[in-house]
Amino acid sequence: MAAARKQPAPDPTAFLPMSRAEMDARGWDELDVLLITGDAYVDHPSFGAAMIGRVLEAEGLRVGIIAQPDWTKIESIEEMGTPKLFVGVTAGNLDSMLSNYTAARHKRKDDVYSAGGVPGKRPNHAAVVYSQMARRAFPGVPVVLGGMEASMRRVAHYDYWEDKLKPSIMADAKADVLVYGMGEVPVREIVKRLRSGRRDFSGIRGTALFLGAKATAAADFSDCIILPSWEELQADKKHLMRLTKVVEAQQTPYSGKRLVQMHGNRAVFQEAPEFPVDGPDLDALYELPFQRASHPSYTEPVPGFATIKDSIIVSRGCAGGCTFCGLGFHQGKFLSSRSQESVMKEIRKLTESDTFRGTVSDLGGPTANLYGAKNGHAEECKKCHRPSCLWPTICPVFSIDEKAGLDLLRGSRAQPGVKHVFVQSGIRMDVALLTPEYTKELVQHHVSGHMKVAPEHMDPSVLRRMRKPAGDFQGFMEKFFQLSEEAGKEQYLVPYFISSFPGCTEKEMGAVEQFLKDEKWNLQQVQDFIPLPMTGSAAMYVTELDINTGEPITVVRGAGDRERQKRMLRPNASHEAKVCGSRGAGAQMDTVD
Repeated sequence: MAAARKQPAPDPTAFLPMSRAEMDARGWDELDVLLITGDAYVDHPSFGAAMIGRVLEAEGLRVGIIAQPDWTKIESIEEMGTPKLFVGVTAGNLDSMLSNYTAARHKRKDDVYSAGGVPGKRPNHAAVVYSQMARRAFPGVPVVLGGMEASMRRVAHYDYWEDKLKPSIMADAKADVLVYGMGEVPVREIVKRLRSGRRDFSGIRGTALFLGAKATAAADFSDCIILPSWEELQADKKHLMRLTKVVEAQQTPYSGKRLVQMHGNRAVFQEAPEFPVDGPDLDALYELPFQRASHPSYTEPVPGFATIKDSIIVSRGCAGGCTFCGLGFHQGKFLSSRSQESVMKEIRKLTESDTFRGTVSDLGGPTANLYGAKNGHAEECKKCHRPSCLWPTICPVFSIDEKAGLDLLRGSRAQPGVKHVFVQSGIRMDVALLTPEYTKELVQHHVSGHMKVAPEHMDPSVLRRMRKPAGDFQGFMEKFFQLSEEAGKEQYLVPYFISSFPGCTEKEMGAVEQFLKDEKWNLQQVQDFIPLPMTGSAAMYVTELDINTGEPITVVRGAGDRERQKRMLRPNASHEAKVCGSRGAGAQMDTVD
């Protein structure tokens, strides 16, 4: 019997340095940029700190990463010295409160973005804590705040875990500038200015500043939209609905206005969003020299990486506008897709890995079957402020490219060394019903036995508040089983439903319960609703108003009522919540086993 092939030890110098010794190995005496992250360092484009680090490296900068520092010891971020240009801070791929606590506000038993899944490696409100640490450790060095937590808390917002309204994260973090959304373009402009000796961060798309009292008094806000102030929100929480809807409507780089929110005599000043990276520029990002591995210093795997290490990101952006999801606020609603050539190049690189066993686990992104789709390409798109291109119906200007999706699936299967290619990312069932050839190819060749789908609910009124189409699930379900049977395969759907959504009482939950009984389905998981900061669902949860009509709705808050809704869907289950993070971590929910 042949001896098992010994895996070569990873080369530490192939990663961004995490210690002074690794800096020395590269011959560096100082850094240009230090990145601090609440995640373990995984050198993969799905991890925000790694992506920004590689982008800056490509600009010729010396970049170091401090991953999950001990926030009780300032020395934990000082080992690599003071960076010349700036300190970048991110809480990680998830909001740190979601990483640390369940929907029941209990401490989590694991953290999928920590080595070994060990919990407690990041503080609550990590972006604020790390920013304050950087201020103390490196006085005078600019602090640049970014990532999901910064994006979703950039204006005043509701924090579910503390059950209270909170001011903009900038009021507490004391950062020089906040980068919201996908930060590759804004961070390059920040570097350009700092390299030239200019420490003025005004006028950069995709950023927000917290102006001082004097700067606020001198500023001209005549062309801006003035949001409800922090004081107005404290006086009347119903202002959160208008705030949310305005921020969402202006989340377009084509016609979005600059936004201002007063906090006392100081203003949070948000520039319009950055345009999405697309075409060759998007390909170039994913062709940076990622090692597609955890840093060699870790002795245990990072669970959140283990599930996606053999996956390929093929697209960005989410056009759905679902009210429970933050992707539209972070990645934006305008779609961009990599070229097929770039994706195939990455697959071929993946097959060269010693750990690859022939299966590409996912070809995806926020929505797998919107690869090649376009919005933002027509004049109508550039004037549009709708939060969704797909709800209540698919916009007639929205362009679906079925052939691009087909070519991607078929081309990936044809690559040398590839045995299977699966699609695990979510799909839009309404789009699937409009693309029969793609859906046939997907179901008959790219399902690993079980296909996850997200109908979310069955009651039409709840689905409207979610901005999800009603009636598509049954049609898709029938087509899925028909196509599976034609292929001679026994395959199953794994549906996800949300309990305790705003406006959902036990009466509305009964529609899902009855559907499951009729279909004789036993759910594996239930998504226990969490109102994420800045989302439409959070606004409904706080104000008890329907986001579409403004009418009063019932909101379930008590633990007993929430538990009863979960039990309706899984009557015999032992409910233990665990985090479910998607690509980009936008639809952050608890799944309850």
